[in-house]
Order: sequence, then structure tokens, then C-alpha cells
Amino acid sequence: MRADRQEQDIKFTRRTLLMAGGGALAFTGLSARLYSLQVLEGERYRLLSEDNQFNFRLVPPSRGRILDRFGALLAENRDSFRVLIVPEEAGDVAAALDRLSKFMPLSDYERERVLRAARTGQRFNAITVAEDLDWQTFSAINLNAPELAGMAPDVGEVRAYPYAAAFAHVVGYVQSPNDDDLAGETREVERLLRHPGFRVGKTGVEIARERDLRGAAGALKIEVNAVGRVIRELPEQSVAPQQGQDVVMTLDADIQQYAYERLGQDSASAVVIDVNSGELIALVSAPSFDPNLFVGGISSRDFAGLRENDHRPLFQKSIQGTYPPGSTFKAVSAAAAIEHNVFRPNETVHCTGSVRLGNREFHCWRRQGHGTVNLRTALKTSCDIFFYETAQRLGIERLHAMGQRFGIGQQFDIGIAGVARGIMPDPAWKRAQRNEGWSTGDTFNTGIGQGAMLTSPLQVAVMTARVASGRAVEPTLYRNAMAPPAPHMGLRDDAFVRVRDALRAAAQEPGGTSYSLGGLGIDGIEMAGKTGTAQVYSITTAERDSGVRSQLDLPWRLRDHGLFMCYAPADAPKYAVVVVVEHGGGSSAATRPARDILRRVVARDPSSRPGVFADLGPGVRRGI
Repeated sequence: MRADRQEQDIKFTRRTLLMAGGGALAFTGLSARLYSLQVLEGERYRLLSEDNQFNFRLVPPSRGRILDRFGALLAENRDSFRVLIVPEEAGDVAAALDRLSKFMPLSDYERERVLRAARTGQRFNAITVAEDLDWQTFSAINLNAPELAGMAPDVGEVRAYPYAAAFAHVVGYVQSPNDDDLAGETREVERLLRHPGFRVGKTGVEIARERDLRGAAGALKIEVNAVGRVIRELPEQSVAPQQGQDVVMTLDADIQQYAYERLGQDSASAVVIDVNSGELIALVSAPSFDPNLFVGGISSRDFAGLRENDHRPLFQKSIQGTYPPGSTFKAVSAAAAIEHNVFRPNETVHCTGSVRLGNREFHCWRRQGHGTVNLRTALKTSCDIFFYETAQRLGIERLHAMGQRFGIGQQFDIGIAGVARGIMPDPAWKRAQRNEGWSTGDTFNTGIGQGAMLTSPLQVAVMTARVASGRAVEPTLYRNAMAPPAPHMGLRDDAFVRVRDALRAAAQEPGGTSYSLGGLGIDGIEMAGKTGTAQVYSITTAERDSGVRSQLDLPWRLRDHGLFMCYAPADAPKYAVVVVVEHGGGSSAATRPARDILRRVVARDPSSRPGVFADLGPGVRRGI
């Protein structure tokens, strides 16, 4: 019995020792592990813990503003109530949209846009469902947020264009970035571009100055719990976003708006230029469109309506449209004639209404002719016969060179894309483009601005400015207070004096082609001007026999384009205006709108105003 007890005591002692040893061993191992975690690897795990606890949320910058020469806002930002969806959190996106539709209407277009973005994008990226919500809708979504998994009410900024259609073509618009916009960007920039509601420039100044306007993203440090819910924000440890730079343009919002309204329902364009500096005061294309519709994504129906309109509201006619300059080019032909002494002083040409060249008859616009005319009278009355003779005496080489000196066939860099080069034809051009030789008839047509010559309204405006100032002005769209004056064109002074005198006579003296306008309508200030017609279609003999007598008898698309260039004051030119009316039936369609716009700009002459940069603030960029 005693032996059994002794044996049990031995077993208990052995078990106790084993358990104690195991416990000591386990404790030693645990202590070692704790030492390793807390001491040896403590810094590593502290950093990992901070990574889990603190994050940085991207903060998009405010886009820079676009202002006119006096500080009027052409493009700005405003607050917008919106709702976003995160597909990863929403699960079934279609079902989530169904739940959201209980609180706000969703069109088929909006639903399809969101579903398409969810299918093609990364599911953790937020997608904008709707913007510009009213307060009642926004509040309802916030109050019912627990029922709307994956939906995130938010307050962001949206681009706004106060002048809408008047500036649409030149200022442009912004839209959500696409794959082309993301290509080649850094990871940081790509994150910014993918941010919900972020927009990039697509046309006009918005895309041309995208880098300046965009700014740079900031980072907001936030503290989150284990499930990712934001506990607090730490702005003192954050990086503020860098707001985009403001861009100041040479345009005058008042003149631009007036010119757009004055063109009315015509398919037309207008350019206003400072003849001494080359600053563009207005750059108008009509009809136009509301760029605000594009910011949130225009519907296919609305876009189709714009695209199918025969007046081409999406087309920037003032810089992209090209037309024969017609008789406006006679001012250049006259300057070339004086520069090269192809006429003796007061030499005349007799106009009978036509002239024969080989087996072809070249007509004057006035069928009965102008009689005996000198250079001044020919330019005043726009006699074609005189300028046929002028072109023949000059030759195409000298005529071509003079046209280029006045800006024809040049592609001006005004700071936005799409500026047309036009055509200043010569024998080399015709051989290259048509594989044909040059003829004297081609020279005739070039002398009166017809034939193969094509100019944009911008080029005609530059031509007019150079005639009016005698300087090789370059058009510009951005303010640059330090720009040097344009150099003199290097032509004889009397060439400009005589041409300007004839252009003044065309507008101010009886018999002038624009005398019927009655001048500028401002006491003490005279205007100078030149009409032009760009032929689109020649009425056939058969059509005349059938009763087609005038342009108004033709379908709209077959009518001639009307042009008018003018400047004022005639004795000390400051501003020039060019108006082109597509299929207006002749120059008369353009004369009155151009005169009215010129009168407006002269009456608004800002020369007596203080410096335009004084009140714009330190963030305003003065242009390039």
C-alpha cells in the first residue's frame, strides 16, 4: 500500500515538473515573441498600424477661370449637389439605381451611361450618377442613405459658362476625361483625372490652356477605423490643392455678345480686331450652341440636332471657315499696283462691263460698266475690269507675294486649334494640287479675290488691320501687356495713304459700294470699308430662261456668300470688323451687321480706361 502511494507521488511529481517545465518553456517562447514584436519589430508594425489608421484622400483643385479683357467671367466654377455610386459597394448597380430612382428621376440615357461606366471601369472608382441636384432631392438622398448602399451624396464643383452660346466656339467646354486624355499621364495625374466629377478641356481655350487651368491635386489626411469609416480629418497635416491659373483673353464680352446677337439667325461669323496691336476683340460664329449642355454629357438626341443643322452650329466659322475673299482683296491688289508702279499717276482704264481674253469673256459686276476709272475710283466702285488689268500687269508672282504679306495663306497661331491656312494660289500650287498649268484667266480671278483663293474671316481681318495700320500685326487671343509693337510692313507710305483714301470713299462718298449704309452714325468719326461677294453658284442660261433672275431665286445653299470689311476712325484707324454671311446672296447681307458692330466697338472704346489688370487680382495670368 505504501509502495503504491510512493509510486503515485513519484508520478505526480514527475507530471508537475513536466507541466511546470512546459509552462516555463511556453512563457519563455511567448516572452521572446513579445520582445520580438515590441522591440525588434516594433517600428515596422507601428508603421503598418499607421498605414491602416491614416489615409490620404485626393482633393481635386478648382479649375482656373477664363476672363475677358475687363475681368468679366467667361468660364467659372459653381457648387453642385451630386450623387455618386461606387459599384464595389453597391453590388448590383442596376438594382442600386432602381432604389435611387425612388428619390429622383433617372433617364434611360443616365442609367445606360452609369451602367456602361460600371462595366468598363474599375469597380472601386466612384461614378457620377447625377449633378446639379436641387436641395430637396439632395436632402432626401442624404436622409435615406442607409437604404442606398453604394450611393454617396457629395458637393462638388461644376464648370459654368455665363455667356453660353456667344463664347462657345472660342472658350470651348469641358467634359469627363476619356482614355485618350489618360494616355501618357503620370500615376498621380491619372488619379486626379479619374476623380468623380473631374473635367478636362475638350475644345477652344479650355483644351488649349488645359495645363494652366487644371491646377494640381491636394491630399487630405484622414483617420479611419478598422472598417474604413472616417473618424476625423487632419487638415493641419494635409496638402492643399493648387488652384488652376486664370487666363485673361483679349475678347470683350460686351462686343462678343452684341456681335453674336446682331448676326441673328444667319449662318455667319464676325471678327473684331485692334488694328495696331492685333488683339482680337470678338471672334464670333453663328449659330452656336450652349456649352453648358456638354459639361454633364449631352444626350445623343440633342447632339444629333446640332450635327444635322445645315447652318453648322458646331463649326467655328470665324477661324475654320474658308471663302473666296471676293472684292475685299482688291485693297491688296491696289496696294501691289502702287508699290510696283504698274500704273502712271492718275492713269485710267475704260470699263465697258466686260473684257475678252482669248475665247472667254470676263465680266464686271456692273454689267453696263463703270466707264473711265482710275485706281481710286475703281476701288471705290469695285470695278472688276480695272483689277483684271491690274492683275495682268502685276503678274501672279508679285500678286501672290503681296497677298502673303497681307496674311493670305498664312496659318496664324492665336492660341487655339483649328485655325485654317486658306489658299493664296500660284502656278506651283495649281501644278501640285490640280496637275494643271496656270493661265492668265487664273491671274484675272486672283486679282479680284476669286478663283482658287480661299481665306478665313480671321485672315480677312488681319488683312484689313494691315491695310489700316501699315504694320504686320499678328492676331492674338490672350492679353500680353508687354507685347512689342508690330513692325512696319515695309511698303511705300503712299500705297497705304491712297488705298485708305479709296476705302474711305467707298463708305463715305456717293457711288461708293457701301455709301448706302450712311456711315458709322457717330458724329465726327468716319468709317472706311470694302464689300465682297464670294460666288458659290453660277446661274445657267437655262435657269435664267426659266425665271431664275437673282440670288433669292436660288436655294439657300447655292446663294453667294456676303463679306464686308471695315474700320474706324478712317483718318486714324483703331478697330476693324469683318463679317461673313454664308449664302447671304451677296455683300449686302454683311454690310449692316458689320457697320453696327463697328459702331458698338468705337462707342465702347476702352482707351480712356485704367489698366485692365489692376482689379483682376494676383491669381490672374496675363496670357502668353
